[in-house]
This record gives sequence, C-alpha cells and structure tokens, in this order.
Amino acid sequence: MSPLALSDFALVTCLGAGQAATLAALRAGRSGLTPCQFDTLPLDAYAGEVPGLDMLPLNQEWAAFDCRNNRLAALALAQDGFLGTVAAARARYGAARIGVFLGTSTSGILQSEIAYRHRDAEGHLPEGFDYARTHNTYALAHFVRDYLNLEGPAFVVSTACAATSKVFASAARMIETGLCDAAIIGGADTLCATTLLGFHALGVMAEGPCRPFDAARNGISIGEAAGFALLERPGPRHGSETIILLGAGESSDAYHMSSPHPEGAGARRAMELALAQAALAPSDIGYINLHGTATLAGDAAEDRAITGLFGGAVPCSSSKGFTGHTLGASGVVGAAICALALRHGFLPGSPHTNRVDPAFGSNYLREGQEARIDKAMSNAFGFGGVNCSLVLGRAS
Repeated sequence: MSPLALSDFALVTCLGAGQAATLAALRAGRSGLTPCQFDTLPLDAYAGEVPGLDMLPLNQEWAAFDCRNNRLAALALAQDGFLGTVAAARARYGAARIGVFLGTSTSGILQSEIAYRHRDAEGHLPEGFDYARTHNTYALAHFVRDYLNLEGPAFVVSTACAATSKVFASAARMIETGLCDAAIIGGADTLCATTLLGFHALGVMAEGPCRPFDAARNGISIGEAAGFALLERPGPRHGSETIILLGAGESSDAYHMSSPHPEGAGARRAMELALAQAALAPSDIGYINLHGTATLAGDAAEDRAITGLFGGAVPCSSSKGFTGHTLGASGVVGAAICALALRHGFLPGSPHTNRVDPAFGSNYLREGQEARIDKAMSNAFGFGGVNCSLVLGRAS
C-alpha cells in the first residue's frame, strides 16, 4: 500500500469534543465513564455518553436526517477546523473525486426504537419517521456526503467493532485504483437500548467502569463516539507533523460468533499483514492501542497475539477505560488516539485498571507516559472474528 496522509481528523467521545479535549483527558488520566442514565434504562452499569446531544437537533435542510447518530456525526465534523479542511480538499480535487467511506454498528437504530414506542393503536409507525435517512446503515454516509457537499463514491461498512478501522483500508484501495483522489473516512456509533440491553443480556457488561487487562476485569462499558479523517496522497502541503497511514491488515478468523480465537490467531494475522504493508518489523512499533474490551476471553486472546508477535517490550494500552467500547466507532477512536500519541509524544494509560493480569506478558501501561515515538498500531477486533489493524506514523 502506498502511504497516505491523514491530513486532518476530528473526534468526539465522552471525553469531550475535539483533539485538545481528548488529549487533556488522556494526559490527566480522566475517564469519561459515568453511571448509565441513558434513556432511563434500568441498568446497573457505566457508560460513555456524549452530553448535550438532545439539545443539538439537525434542523432546516438537515431535519430529515435528525437522529442521535447523525447529530453526533455533525458535532464531530464541526471540530478542529475539519469542515474547512474538507472545503479546501473539495476545491483542490472537485466534489466528485472525494469518496465517503464510513463505518457504524447500529447506525440510527435509536430512532426506530423511539418510533416503535410511538406507534398508533393499529401498529403503524409515526408518519414523520424516515428510516432511510436515520436508521438505515447507509444513512450515516448519506448525511455526511450531503453535509460536506461531496459527490464521490460512498458506502458504509458494518462489521461490528472493526467497522471504522476497515474503512481506512477500503479508502486506500479506492484511491489506489483511481476511483477517487481523497476520502473522508471514519464513522459514528451512538447509545441505544438495543446495544445496552443486548450486551447486558449477554452478561458481558461490567457493573462498574470497565478495567481492560485487569486481573479482576469483568466486562465492557458501552460508549458512543464519532470521528472523521481526510485521507489523501502526501504532498508538499503536508509538514513533518502530518500523520501517515502506512499499513492496514485485515483478517477473519471466523472462530465463533462472539468469542475470539483463544490464541488470538486472527488478531495476530491482522497485525502481521499491517506490518507487511508498511514494510516494518515488530520492533519498529513504539505503541499499540489495543482493542482491549475488558472481557476475560478477549483481553487474554489479544495479549497472546501481542506477546507472540511483539514480545513483552512494546508499550500498549486500551483506551476503553477512558471512552468505553464505542462499538463500530472504536476503530477511528483508536486511530485518533494513536495520531495524538504520535503528534504529542504521550502514550495514554488505562484508568480503572488497578492490577494487570499477572498471566499476561505484554507491556501494559496503567499510567500515561511521555515518549516520542515514530510508529504506532491500532487494533480493532469485531464479532464473528473480523479483525483490522492499522499502522500510523509521523511524516519524516
């Protein structure tokens, strides 16, 4: 794969809106997880809710797209001058030459949940319910493409937790084959009853905030997030602080519907492929943002994959103790945190992780540390064994 520049990126999680708020929380070791109060659901759990979305409706020409997922997407697009970056790219390439490749898990399913609660006596959904622009999986790309005034190819990937990592690879292929010159990548996933109650029914939600890689970890905390990046070929306008996508590795171990291969076979394969695309050795990686969901089986499998490939030297941590597991958005969240680590020389720790599982061999960071690194890896592994690893670096 030819290296591609992440010319700019924007992010919103429960840690806050924008790069500065995210970095400040990472440096302070401040988690955004709080007792779940979303939608008055009867859950004894913690969640990573982005505050204020109920007060940010999409209106006027965007009213048909109004749902929690698209609201969060619009909030993320408004951060750190990203809209201006996209406008400049549109002027540079033309609207038809910029693709939109996004990922999500549940999309705007909350809007269907709300519509179902308000069905009439005959079971009909409310007249104003617009499935195509709110709940449909493609609704996110439809909204973002129109909102950014773009006309290039567009699609949405929905491969559970690996979705917004896989779009990096998808966009790279689209640019490589000449179908577009640049791409908006990323995605959004928001809280809804389906995921919160569903994971609770599976018995995999922690009662308190999740504790990745902890000896006493007992499940996940669900969060919500949206993140976007402009991906294009490197050029003279890109300085030394530009983040470069060097490689992307995808695999599918298909071991089990919801459990990973116990030895992390598919995870290791994805990391190996990402390194091969980047023409790098394991020793070249200075930090790994783990998938690290705080489940017993998932963390153990990822640790085996990491130690088998990298040994026990490379620093690594999971950001899910900060943000919760943002499901389909977790890939772009991990990539953004790696980009911040590369740009600012800070490797995040892991709030709520008190004692790393003594059976693990990886170099797991409980506390953040200052360290200038040149290359970082981000992992995202989804249900059904869909795995994706990204390698990012600073422009030399």
